[in-house]
Amino acid sequence: MKIALWIVQGLLALMFAFAGFTKMTTPISELALQMPWVNDFSESMVRFVGAVELLGAIGLLLPALLRIKPILTPLAALGLAVTMLFAAVYHLTKAEYQGIGINVVLGGLALFVAWGRYKKEPILAK
Repeated sequence: MKIALWIVQGLLALMFAFAGFTKMTTPISELALQMPWVNDFSESMVRFVGAVELLGAIGLLLPALLRIKPILTPLAALGLAVTMLFAAVYHLTKAEYQGIGINVVLGGLALFVAWGRYKKEPILAK
């Protein structure tokens, strides 16, 4: 179980770090070509979503790796799951059904990490 959690945490951290960094650094006009939803939000909101994803990625790994405030790892995972829920609801309201799948998968994996790190496998367990 511990190995599965670390693998999922690592993959999620990579995906969210890449997505967050992209949203924070790419000009909105270029970003809109890949992600049409950015046209519906202000630039500051898009940058905020990127920051949330980047910080969530950091929160998935650092507290667990450093064993400093490890409760932050499941909280970061829960925050990313909520972010994916909001994204799925947005795609649903816009009838963009093809975008919901990745939100459900990433949100489900984030919930798995939150559950596994909080209930099943406490990070500081000996």
